[in-house]
Amino acid sequence: MPYASQSDIVTLYGANALVVADHDRDGVPDTEAVTRALDLASAEIDTYIGRRYNLPLPVASTPHLMQLCVDIALYRLALSQDVASTEHRTRYEDAITTLVRIADGRAALVLPAQPPAEGEEGPSPEVSGPQPIVAGGPPRLFSREQMRDL
Repeated sequence: MPYASQSDIVTLYGANALVVADHDRDGVPDTEAVTRALDLASAEIDTYIGRRYNLPLPVASTPHLMQLCVDIALYRLALSQDVASTEHRTRYEDAITTLVRIADGRAALVLPAQPPAEGEEGPSPEVSGPQPIVAGGPPRLFSREQMRDL
């Protein structure tokens, strides 16, 4: 399932952005080409985020994934028409850099919480945030107090 749709492209960049998908030069973007580009971009995204997250993701898409998918798809469409601009290339490289950061753990996807399944309780409010790291062990053999008079 793609992370974006043709209407997302129009919403983000306007209808003129789809000029790169007009393969038969009739002034109308080819829906099949756009769908194929979005599917391939989503698959490319999955190769990166699959290192950190279980696929398929619990939600269909997030706004951030939608933006990355649109930028990758538009770049691929522009390359297929030999009209790729530096703006297309920059957006594509920025998207890939973001995906690499997500894959390496230097960035994270913020996924909305799923509602609990039937019969399950949701997480309690006091446990939902980050928790402190607690380390324990035996008492220290050489503490400042024990070594004071030596």
